Amino acid sequence: MEQEKQIKIVEVSPRDGLQNEKEILPPEKKKELIESLCETGVDEIEVGSFVSPKAVPQMKDTDNLLLMINKKNGVKFSVLIPNMKGFERMMNIPESKRPEKIAVFTAASDTFNLKNINATVEDSFKIIKPVIEEAKKLKFEVRAYISTAFWCPFEGKVKPEKVIYVAEKLFELGVDEVSVGDTIGRASPKDVSELLSLLLKKISRDKIALHFHNTYGMAVLNSFISFRDFGIRTFDSSAGGLGGCPFAPGASGNVATEDLIFMFENSGVKTGVDFKKVMSAVLKLEIPLRSSLSKIQKIIE
Repeated sequence: MEQEKQIKIVEVSPRDGLQNEKEILPPEKKKELIESLCETGVDEIEVGSFVSPKAVPQMKDTDNLLLMINKKNGVKFSVLIPNMKGFERMMNIPESKRPEKIAVFTAASDTFNLKNINATVEDSFKIIKPVIEEAKKLKFEVRAYISTAFWCPFEGKVKPEKVIYVAEKLFELGVDEVSVGDTIGRASPKDVSELLSLLLKKISRDKIALHFHNTYGMAVLNSFISFRDFGIRTFDSSAGGLGGCPFAPGASGNVATEDLIFMFENSGVKTGVDFKKVMSAVLKLEIPLRSSLSKIQKIIE
C-alpha cells in the first residue's frame, strides 16, 4: 500500500483541530482518537503542543498524553513547540515516548504574529532559532508553519513575496519542511496558483506542505489544484473538519480529512487512507463538530 500512495496526509485534529474546542477533553478521550487515527493509514499525526496552558488550555496535558499513547502501524508523531520552554518540557518525557518530529511556527503577517505570540515575524525567528538548533542536534525532524500565507484577518491580502521571504528564512534556520497555511480559509484557487507559481521557483515542492482551512468552502478545490497543477504531495487535514485558530477571528475548521480522501481517491489519486476509518475515529470524540455527524454516521453504517 505504501508504494501506491501519491499523497501524504498529516492528520492535525488532535492539536490544530481540538485547540479551539471549548470543551476540554480528558486525555483518555484524546488517546482513543489518536490510536484510532493510527489505524486509518495516515502518515503522520500532530498529537498536541507544548504552548502555554493559559493560552491554549486544551493542550495542557500533552505531556501525559504522549506517555499514554500506544503507537501503531509506524505512524509518525509530531508536536508543536513555540519556544525553548516548550522544548524543555517535551524533553522531560522519556525518550521512548517522545515524538519523532517537532513543529515551530511563525506567520507572514506581523499583526497576526503580534496577536498570536506577541512578536513580529522577525522577532519570531529569534524565538524559534534555538529550538530548531537543539532539535536538529538531537536528530528530530523539524517542520515550520507559516500562518496567514494568503490572507490575514488584520492586514488583508498577503503578498507572495513576503511568504517566500519567510519560507527561505526558515530553511536557512534549518527546518526540513514548511507548511503553508491558509489560516482564515480565504484563499481562492487564483491565490494558491499565484503563490505556488512563485514559491516553487525558490523551494522544492517536496519540502512544501499545504494547510487549508475551509471557511469559504474552497479547501478541497485548492488542495486538488495544488496537487494537479503544482505537484504538491503533502497536505494537512483534520478529521471531521475540526479546527480553527483561537487568534484568527472568523477562522473556521481545517479541511476535513474525510473530504480530502474522498476527493483524491475518487479522482484516481491514491492516499492509502481508509475513508470510513477516519470518520469512525471522529465519532469517538462525541462532541459537536463543524462537519455533520449524522452524515458521517449514515456513510459508515
